[in-house]
Amino acid sequence: MMKRVAAAFLLLVFLGCRDQGRLVPLPPGATVLCFGDSITFGTGAEPGKSYPDELVRLINRNVINSGIPGETSGEGLERLSGELVRCQPKLLILCSGANDILRRLDLGQAAANVREMVKLAKGQGIDVVLIAVPRWELGLTPAPFYRDIGKEFGIPVEEKILKKVLERPDLKADPVHPNAAGYRKIAEAVAALIAKNGGV
Repeated sequence: MMKRVAAAFLLLVFLGCRDQGRLVPLPPGATVLCFGDSITFGTGAEPGKSYPDELVRLINRNVINSGIPGETSGEGLERLSGELVRCQPKLLILCSGANDILRRLDLGQAAANVREMVKLAKGQGIDVVLIAVPRWELGLTPAPFYRDIGKEFGIPVEEKILKKVLERPDLKADPVHPNAAGYRKIAEAVAALIAKNGGV
């Protein structure tokens, strides 16, 4: 009897872990909102070569680029609500916090801002994927709050791709921005994460 109870418990744990981070499948024509700063905007690459532009070709959905160069997470939080209303996305891809890190702003506040953005989207039934931004002064180590937020809300987090891209001179336009080839790598990683979690 105890063995059956233990087996049932382990099965429930397994199923819970498997479902964590799962995305609702995106129907054809669904809108994906890529929201963030210059990395989302595509600074460092020619027009049409940002990661949202590349993502369109990879997932075949309506992808909107809502990146503003220089934006902090606090400014992003103020802007996001209007963008969710305007775009009506099924999925939000959030990459915010790079300018907080570069300007040495309070990372506790940055984490709180990103958390509120996730809550805002999830509260409207919008799935969220996070892209973790590395801290340049610590050997491009992703800021740990992204993983914490991912666990808190059960959402997918792409923690490695920006670190990988920004460590390679051939994928960078400058010390903090990818080039077109780098943005293509980011789009490929995000598309793979969406597919892995059932979004497409």
